[in-house]
Amino acid sequence: MTDEDKRPFLSHLEELRKRLVACAIAVAVGFAVSYAFSERLFNLLIMPLKAVMPEGDQLIFTNLPEMFFTYLKVAFLSGVMLMAPFIFYQLWMFIAPGLYRREKKYVIPFVVASTILFVGGALFGYFVVFPFGFKFFIGFSNEYVKALPSVKQYFSFAIKLLFAFGVVFELPVVIFFLTKMGIVTPELLGRKRKYAILLTFVLAAILTPPDVITQCMMAGPLIILYEIGILVSRTARKRKEAKEEKEEEAEKKEEEEG
Repeated sequence: MTDEDKRPFLSHLEELRKRLVACAIAVAVGFAVSYAFSERLFNLLIMPLKAVMPEGDQLIFTNLPEMFFTYLKVAFLSGVMLMAPFIFYQLWMFIAPGLYRREKKYVIPFVVASTILFVGGALFGYFVVFPFGFKFFIGFSNEYVKALPSVKQYFSFAIKLLFAFGVVFELPVVIFFLTKMGIVTPELLGRKRKYAILLTFVLAAILTPPDVITQCMMAGPLIILYEIGILVSRTARKRKEAKEEKEEEAEKKEEEEG
């Protein structure tokens, strides 16, 4: 690699470092604000499990500093959620130099849509998937076997699901920009629908616990989001074609006037 080739690569790394530092500072601020409410936030996080646990049962922790570190993790998670719009804005600013001028104006729709979908996916996991999943697992308790979920295990399990649902709900935004860049088309997405459905179940099996109910509750919304993505792709292409037609007409007028 020559020095000339290295310069653009190094400039991209420097830009990435700048954006990551900005995100880290923002999350640190969100963490500082959230830590004061970490106990309340943790109580909210465990509510879906407490609702299906037998009366009198409770979570346990087997390591003395476990709750302290759990509160730190809860505050960090809350800080990420709180600063999600800023994080998505930094992501946009990192990829913006590679976009056309007309595409750069999508910064606000991108930030708003990404934030709503990410938080919406996490809330879907919390309010819809958690109650069914936890009820399924607690159902294995009987007079001989009793569930004693630990704080550490529950937190890791819950955060994995929350982030998984938040990320997969970004699918329409990803499809929109892939269409804008000409990488995918509505026709291609329609032809690959059966492969996409298979992939959603494979992805759901990887990201969720090994029970059919939870996997279907992730795969179902993913399939719906894929269909929404096809509609979004059609809309994006129509707008792109309309802009290209206007540009062509403007060029013709200039040629005629010239």
